[in-house]
Amino acid sequence: MSFGDRKVCRLESSELDVVLTCEGGHVAEIRHKAAGVNPLWTPPWPTIEPSTYSRHTHREYGDTAEAHVLSGILGHSICLDTFGAPSDDEAAAGIPVHGEGPVVPYEIAQPDEANASLTAVLPLAQIRFHRRVAVRRNVVFFNETVENLAAVDRPIAWTQHVTMGPPFVEHGKTELRMPATRSKVTDQDMGGSQKAGAEFEWPLCPRSDSELDDLRRYPAATKSAGFTTHLVDPRTEQGWFAAWHPGSQLAFGYVWKRSDFPWACRWEENCTRSAAPWNLRTVTCAIEFGVTPTVGSRRRMVELGSLFGEKAFRWLPAKSTLAASYCAFAAVAAAAPESVICNESGQVLLS
Repeated sequence: MSFGDRKVCRLESSELDVVLTCEGGHVAEIRHKAAGVNPLWTPPWPTIEPSTYSRHTHREYGDTAEAHVLSGILGHSICLDTFGAPSDDEAAAGIPVHGEGPVVPYEIAQPDEANASLTAVLPLAQIRFHRRVAVRRNVVFFNETVENLAAVDRPIAWTQHVTMGPPFVEHGKTELRMPATRSKVTDQDMGGSQKAGAEFEWPLCPRSDSELDDLRRYPAATKSAGFTTHLVDPRTEQGWFAAWHPGSQLAFGYVWKRSDFPWACRWEENCTRSAAPWNLRTVTCAIEFGVTPTVGSRRRMVELGSLFGEKAFRWLPAKSTLAASYCAFAAVAAAAPESVICNESGQVLLS
């Protein structure tokens, strides 16, 4: 099927419509039928199949290292096996920003309208990635495996880059909850007001002007930006986040095993980036949960080693496989949930 100019696979339950792209494996939509809302971000620029991207002919996506992934990005994308920009040497060898996961083609099998299986080989990283997706009522279940095809152990990043956008993300209104504890602002210049490198306790983030921003609500300001990393509460078995929009009264989020993904990063781009394809018109809020707290090269990730006593990357042993499972949900709620649990029956309970 098609989604704009993209080839996609569509899944459906009684409450949700789900769209998966055949190239890049992006989750483009998780649309709540009754509310008529897709919380996931659709860029304000037209996307193309990553296999057709050329830096010389597609200058509308900019001239930076991230142009390739931006040409095809939608909603929830996988960052594998890097999170952020690769090293100069890896970039010269062809590794894109966020790794090959969000740009390679996927083989898709769809036995019925509620289930699909996506498989891709990352040729440069020598990794096979497999994701099974199933939708049941108001929950989307994901089961992933990452297989090392090489005969060497390797340190990897493995991050779910869940980006939300308008109309679900609205200035001064959309709220966010998650069981985060120790937190840190990135050292990189994101163009916003957050105090670079500051450590803090969720949710009050230090600003460079000595004020504090409450990260539980999207800014009312028409321009803002930032990137913070958060340690998922070590006392919990499940990590989660829940975003809520008061107009639609839709609560949307993800639940995962903390042992799989101990980190949750919050990225915000609110009309500050002037370069193509952003062009001062992009409103996003992303929660990126995974195995690493840092955006940057593999070398930077390994050199960091750990943060707040938690490992900053995952080892993928030679000729071995790692597995993880998580789920997404969308449900009408009267207020932002303060607790989210996925029980043994696969039901997501909000309170």
